Amino acid sequence: MSDKPQYKPYTHPAGGWGAANATARVLMEQSVLAKGSRALLAMNHPDGFKCPSCAWPDPDREKTLEFCENGAKALAFEATKRHIGAEFFAAHTVTELMARSDHWLEEQGRLTHPMRYDAATDHYVPCTWDEAYALIGQHLQALDSPDQAEFYTSGRTSNEAAFLYSVFVRAYGTNNFPDCSNMCHEPTSRGLPLSIGIGKGTVRMEDFGKTEAIFIIGQNTGTNSPRMMTELVHARKRGTPIVAVNPMPERALIRFTEPQDPIKMATFGSTPIASEFCHVRIGGDAAFLKGVMKTLFELDAEAAARGEPAVLDHAFIAEHTFGFEALKADIEATQWADIVAVSGLAEEQIRRVGAIYAASSATIICFGMGVTQHQQGSRVIHQIANLLMLRGNFGKPGAGICPVRGHSNVQGDRTVGIDEKPSPVYLDRLQEVFGFNPPREHGHHVVESVQAMIDGTAKVFIGMGGNFIHAIPDTPVAYAAMSRLNLTVGIATKLNRGHLVHGRDALILPVIARSEIDHQKTGPQFVTIEDAMSNVTASRGVLHPASPDLRSEIEIVCRMARATLPDSSIAWESFIDDYDLIRDRIAQVYPDLYAGFNTRIRATKGFALPVPPRERRWNTLTGRANFLLIDGLDEDTPIGGPDMLRLSTIRSHDQYNTTIYTNNDRYRGVYNTRTVIFMNEEDMRERNLSEGMLADLETISDDGVERRLSGFMVLPYPMPRGSIAGYYPELNPLLPLSHFDQISGTPAAKSIPVRVHAAATAPQAEALQPA
Repeated sequence: MSDKPQYKPYTHPAGGWGAANATARVLMEQSVLAKGSRALLAMNHPDGFKCPSCAWPDPDREKTLEFCENGAKALAFEATKRHIGAEFFAAHTVTELMARSDHWLEEQGRLTHPMRYDAATDHYVPCTWDEAYALIGQHLQALDSPDQAEFYTSGRTSNEAAFLYSVFVRAYGTNNFPDCSNMCHEPTSRGLPLSIGIGKGTVRMEDFGKTEAIFIIGQNTGTNSPRMMTELVHARKRGTPIVAVNPMPERALIRFTEPQDPIKMATFGSTPIASEFCHVRIGGDAAFLKGVMKTLFELDAEAAARGEPAVLDHAFIAEHTFGFEALKADIEATQWADIVAVSGLAEEQIRRVGAIYAASSATIICFGMGVTQHQQGSRVIHQIANLLMLRGNFGKPGAGICPVRGHSNVQGDRTVGIDEKPSPVYLDRLQEVFGFNPPREHGHHVVESVQAMIDGTAKVFIGMGGNFIHAIPDTPVAYAAMSRLNLTVGIATKLNRGHLVHGRDALILPVIARSEIDHQKTGPQFVTIEDAMSNVTASRGVLHPASPDLRSEIEIVCRMARATLPDSSIAWESFIDDYDLIRDRIAQVYPDLYAGFNTRIRATKGFALPVPPRERRWNTLTGRANFLLIDGLDEDTPIGGPDMLRLSTIRSHDQYNTTIYTNNDRYRGVYNTRTVIFMNEEDMRERNLSEGMLADLETISDDGVERRLSGFMVLPYPMPRGSIAGYYPELNPLLPLSHFDQISGTPAAKSIPVRVHAAATAPQAEALQPA
């Protein structure tokens, strides 16, 4: 295939031989075919390690192969034979590296030695671990206030490391904990507790085998959580209806072939997934949900008039909920014409979906960042909870709400203390167990931390994994702000953009990967993660570390703590030697969740944390599940004129979060480029655009800041009118820092108001090569 940009719509089922071939190819490209294949057999198994990508739980049924294509990519790039040592950094200035693509940086391999930035030469140079810890301690001790430091956490961080990180930072004196959850499912964490008393899903894996209907809203399952497809395939084979709601028709939700199914693979067969596809406009989910609820109220009234059984679960509503009458009044006042106009869906289809929901006595509603990353994302989640409550779909088999979390331990990190708004109960327990008085004032989430950098009040940034600079909004502004910091620290396995946009002093600290053996003084250690369904399981690496100079996240946290707090009474060094001691402390701080942690985690499949709504217990202010309203139908503030388009930033199939594996997007038919936008053909014609032309995009905002990107190739795609999409982080410069969910602070990356027009020197379609 040519290395020029190519576009050919993908017509095959998702998964299948395409996924199998991609898995084999990436193992060969990273020169780990034998080693990687052995490691894959240990991935997501009781004696092995947990996949470092998505947070989907392990299945109840036993499978020899329990990994997906993207999990294999994550492992291959982690286990790669390519290494980045002192010679690499000696050969490249940081300025030179900044000119390279994110994909090129990822391709260079594993970091192997601690490095310090030398401003005189613009190179990273080797340093010792002791020198690195001393530099961190020096900078943190020199601050006028602990609140001048920002402590970021990625979802790959284990429970044990995240817990100690939270203890260290609070002992230091701040609650500044921006973390990756702030940019994805924070509306779940902050919004859902107002409805049902917990910021987590209520579904377990066994519920997928008992459900009578599944709704998937704003979630590209085949790319972002492919192992979930197994449950959807089994559900469809049982005849369970699956309703998909998305502005983009995603390949895996149309047809899917399980790569582990030998019959389907041998016969090139596949399973149709979505029984109903709702081609909703960007920002139309609230209108769709209100339409389904309006259908239920109408069906219930008709059933009552005929003397038939009720459609709504009135007993559940009366015993377990608060605010029903206000919701009913709101829904009845909402007009069908407005629902259709905002959702972009026909009234007939919404009524048909409402009938599917009404016919199911046990329904699961799954949702992803297509729901959360809006200015009213938290309130849209309230509407999902409202819909479930109307038919009593909490606290019974086969039913509940299922936020499909992204990173593998993002939920666990929050559970064990990575929270800029800690509860008083938690802080009291922390003081009792560790003997210091933790700060009580709320700290910074991601948007607030970036604003503090812009304002000059933040001086130090420490990143526990992740690629913070390319996950956040307003890229040029963020670049400038982070470059003014006194110190930036990147704790990572691979080189990324966050190490190149750095402070005056900067460190890169390489860590042992989850797939690698972590051997300490008391022997091999294991860590734990919490998946998207509140199951806590052990993770034991099986590969030898990429370098003897790597350190565990736990050791790095403890050494930073000792260098910063030399007089601390906490026995930091003991935690490095024996991770059981960390779990004992977690159990002391969280007795209701983690009592007997070290015993329970040694069960074959770990244990499940309690989720009160599964027992119809509601830890809310009313003591009930709350029906909550959203004002009108708009998920995002209306702005701009008739030429405004809503831009959703998305991942490609060869991407996980900000990690770019290749410049291809197989399921959408895009090859060798990432600077594309997907548009409705009528929207293209209105702007005199044709396939392959280059276009400019500019953000519509009222803050006086010009945000513009040029040279994005236009591709026709079945998008609703007024909706366009393209890849992040390339499009993050168009996302204003001030454009976020009003309850959680999550950037509204799925609905950026923009204008699109032909580039001043746009070439025609000859720029696009046939695939």
